[in-house]
Order: sequence, then C-alpha cells, then structure tokens
Amino acid sequence: MQTGVVLDIKRLQILLAIVEEGSVTSAATALGCTPSAISQQLLRLEREAGQPLLDRHARGMTPTDAGLVLATHARKVLRQLAAAESDLADIAGVRRGSVTLGTFPTIGSSFLPLAVRRYRELYPNIALTIHSGREDDLVRMLEEGKVAMSLLWDYAWERVVNDELVLTELFTDPTVLLVGATHRLARRRTVRMADLAEEPWIIRAGGHPVVEVLQRSAVAAGFNPTIAFQANDYQEAQAMVSVGLGIALAPRTATVNQHPDVRVISLGDTAPPRRILVAHRAGRVRSAADLALHDVLVETASTYS
Repeated sequence: MQTGVVLDIKRLQILLAIVEEGSVTSAATALGCTPSAISQQLLRLEREAGQPLLDRHARGMTPTDAGLVLATHARKVLRQLAAAESDLADIAGVRRGSVTLGTFPTIGSSFLPLAVRRYRELYPNIALTIHSGREDDLVRMLEEGKVAMSLLWDYAWERVVNDELVLTELFTDPTVLLVGATHRLARRRTVRMADLAEEPWIIRAGGHPVVEVLQRSAVAAGFNPTIAFQANDYQEAQAMVSVGLGIALAPRTATVNQHPDVRVISLGDTAPPRRILVAHRAGRVRSAADLALHDVLVETASTYS
C-alpha cells in the first residue's frame, strides 16, 4: 500500500459488498449502482492499496489475503460509522428525547389523537407530554417555555396576535348546527342561519367563544337568538339538543363523540369557521424531536377533514 494514501470509505463499502455478495453484479444491485461504476471504484481501491484485492474467475470473485483483511476492517469501520450516525441522531433527539405539547379539549379529542398515533409510530422512543388547557393558559405556557409548542385557535374577528409566537395554520374548523334526531331539519344536509330565527338555542356558559359565533351569525341573518339553556360543555349541550330543548352551534371538531340522537348539519358560509393553529415561541432553539412533531401535525392536518 502506498504511504500517505487515505482509503476512501465508499470504495471500502464497495469491496465489502463484492466480498459478501460474490460478484460485481450482485454488489451493484445491493448498492444501487451500475456494475461499471463498481468496477471502476474497485480498480481505484486496488491502486490505492498497491496490490490485488480480488481474484477474478468465471464464477465471480473471491478476496485475496489482502482483500480479506481490508474487507474485515471495512466491516468494522462501516459499523462504527453507522453507530456514530445513530448516536448523533439520538443526541439530536430524533430517536430519543422528549417534547411537550399544549392543546385544548375539542382538538385533544378529535384531531390530536391521529397525530399522536403517527408520531409514536415514527418516533417510539421520544417521550411526548401533552398539557390541555384554556387558550390563555396555553399562550402563557408557550411564553414561559413550559411547552415546546401548542395548538391554538382563532376567529376572523379576533386573530391571535403575539410577536413572541410563530404561528402555522393547520386547518379550518367549520361551525356546524346540532339538532335532535326528530327535529324538522334533521334530514337536511345544509341549513342557512336565516332558517333558524324562530328556534330556541342552547349555548355554552361562561362567555364561551361559540356564543359570539352565534350572536354574529344571527345578527348577520337578521334575528336575535332566544336562549333556552346554558351548557357547561359540548356533551351537555348535545344531551339537551337530543331531547329537543333547543338547537346549538359547535365547531365540527367538537362533534367527534356525537350523541346518537343528535344530527350534525352544515351551515355553509352562514356561520364563521375557526382556524386551528400550531404555535411556538419565536427565537426558541428547537430540538429535532420538536421539529419532527411539528411536521407530523402539519402532515396529519393535510388529510384531516
């Protein structure tokens, strides 16, 4: 071997493939190269080594003593390189590590489980922690660094505006109508808000955002809604709808766990939708686990409907 020559890793990989596969053609197939390219690289390696590395014969190739020794070292070197790449990936957090996500109930019970399942399939060794809360709590956790990112929502008249946050829109969540199974509109696929002027309404208590959705939609349709009941959550609202106490509005993501005696009807463009967003703090150093989760959320959202 010529002094001062540094052996090329790719050529060592080619030598090892030929020794293990038994021929140039088989090695080319295994490495996804052409036989001519394999042969050229082998000749260069033999020139670097200063001696033949393979004996050519009709049935293929067998390693010379020098070729066998070099192939043995090549196997060790390639394994060590693979281990080094794996360790770097672990340090970066792609295969190990942790990430913390914030969410809110309607998304936590509809869209998010789909993304979590996919993330755990791709990165089973990453510890994923999820916190559910009100939107103001989620924004505070983002600003304080208690979560790496969070799912948020907003409407057209009150966008999330925060210079400390970077927002990515995932999908649009339509507002839908909930009626009982025996209601006069139960068989309709689409209803307009103007058709609902005489109906009693069930709303969420405590100044919930869906109340403003109803008020704005009703005013735009030319009426003031009559409130029959204030529910503490969407399951309670559906229960009251199911027995005919009134009708209700809800984001479509809130109807995944649909009451058997409630029908979900589209309101078309007569009720405003909300945006579902994922946010992270601007300037935050993002780990590979964090970036991978962001990608999975975006990927899942692209097929969510």
